[in-house]
Amino acid sequence: MKKLSLICCLLVAISFTTSCINKSYEDAEVKLVTAEEMQTILDTEDVQLVDVRTPEEFEEVRIVDSQNIDFNSPTFDEDITKLDKEKPVILYCKGGNRSAKCAKKLKDAGFKKVYDLEGGISKWQHSDKIKIESTP
Repeated sequence: MKKLSLICCLLVAISFTTSCINKSYEDAEVKLVTAEEMQTILDTEDVQLVDVRTPEEFEEVRIVDSQNIDFNSPTFDEDITKLDKEKPVILYCKGGNRSAKCAKKLKDAGFKKVYDLEGGISKWQHSDKIKIESTP
């Protein structure tokens, strides 16, 4: 009887440990999304859309309703504290490099849901999948 109780306790402990490991892995995930997936997320969730390029790049062309937080700015770490960690964040840059680095920083800072636009704005700029605005 003692062995049976011990085995049951051990199985329960293992299942808790495994479920915690899987949950922390899920929480640490950054999801790479296509423009179509991004548009669906924008349409269905209350999302923060962040362009991490320079202000000059942002002025030239950007996704409608995005805000600019320059990844290379010396105030970047302070700037991201203005975002809501509980709301999903979609990041994009020109080609995907800066947004990938930024996504890691956001996850390390405790953001719950982070999406990264695959290929950046340059991949989708001339498609009809996302709404783009540019300076004439």
